[in-house]
Amino acid sequence: FKMNTQALAGKTCKPLIAVFNQLPGNETEKKTTLDQALRSVLGDQIQKSCCDDYLSLIYQSINAVTEGICSATTPFVLLGDVLDCLPLDLCDKIFSFVEENVSTWKSSSFYTAGKNYLLRMCNDLLRRLSKSQNTVFCGRIQLFLARLFPLSEKSGLNLQSQFNLDNITVFNKNEQESTLGQKHADEKEDGMEVEEGEMGEDDAPAPCSIPIDYNLYRKFWTLQDYFRNPLQCYEKISWITFVKYSDETLAVFKSYKLDDMQASKRKLEELRASDGEQVYFAKFLTSEKLMDLQLSDSNFRRHILVQYLILFQYLKGQVKFKSSSCALNDDQTTWIEETTKLVFQVSSDT
Repeated sequence: FKMNTQALAGKTCKPLIAVFNQLPGNETEKKTTLDQALRSVLGDQIQKSCCDDYLSLIYQSINAVTEGICSATTPFVLLGDVLDCLPLDLCDKIFSFVEENVSTWKSSSFYTAGKNYLLRMCNDLLRRLSKSQNTVFCGRIQLFLARLFPLSEKSGLNLQSQFNLDNITVFNKNEQESTLGQKHADEKEDGMEVEEGEMGEDDAPAPCSIPIDYNLYRKFWTLQDYFRNPLQCYEKISWITFVKYSDETLAVFKSYKLDDMQASKRKLEELRASDGEQVYFAKFLTSEKLMDLQLSDSNFRRHILVQYLILFQYLKGQVKFKSSSCALNDDQTTWIEETTKLVFQVSSDT
C-alpha cells in the first residue's frame, strides 16, 4: 500500500483514487479494503511518526470520504485510534485538530455517521483527564460538544431530572477547630487601633449587623447542600433550616460592605494589560480565613444569588419526575416569592 504513503506527502487524494480504482470487488468491498488499509498505515505511524503525520493521514481520509472511496466513519475511527494510543500532552494537540474541523463534522457527509464516535471519543478522553489538574482541557471538550450537538440532543439533556449528588462542598464542620471565633476574640482583646492613613476608606470593613463567626460560616456553607439536592426543601424540618439559614445569609449580603467596584475594574484592566490570565476555580474555596473577603466580593456574591434563583425555579416549576409529595404549601410559595424579589434587589445592588 505504498501509494497511500506517497499521498501523505501531498494534499491531493488522486493516488488514493488510483489505488481504489485498481482494487478488485464491488464498491462496498473496495471501501472496506481502503478503510482497513488506512487504519493499518496509521498503526505503523503511531509507532514511528509524529502528530503531523497522523493528521495528514486523517486529512486524507476526510478527502477520501468526500470523493466517495471510503466509509464516512473512517476519519472518526482513525481519530479514536490515535487518541487511545497517545499520552495526554499529545492528545491535546490532536484535539486542537478536532476543534478546528467542527464545521466538517457538522456537515451532512459526516454528522450522522460520526456524531456517536465523537461523543464516545470525548467521553473516553474526559475519563482519562483529571477534573482538577486538566480543567482547561476538560472545558475545551465540553465546549466542543456544545458546538457539535444541537440543544435538543438527548445525550446532553438531563431527561430524568437527576441531581449531581456527588458534588459535595467540603468545609470545616468542627467548631472546636474553627479559627473564626478565636480570631475575633483576639482582635477584641488586643484592642489594636489603626493608625490614621494606614487603611483607606475603600479598604475598611463596614460594620455588619450579623457577626462573621463560625456560626455564620457553618450556616452559609450548609446551604450548598440544598442547592445540590433541592428535594430536601420539600421536607418540613429541612425547609425550616433552609429558610433560617437563607434569611441570615441574605441579611449579611444586604448589610456587608462590597469591595469598591471601580477598584476591581482597574485591577482587572491592569491584569489584562499585563497579559495575565484571570484565575478561575471550578469549586468554591471554603477556608474560614476567606469568609470576610468572599462576602465583600461581588462576583462571589453573584454566584450564590444565581444559585438561589435556580433553586426557586425548580421548586416552583412543573417537573415531570417530581413525586406528588414534592409540592409547596402557601407559606412556602409566599416566602419564595418574597425572597426572589430580595435576591433580585441584592443582585441589583451588587
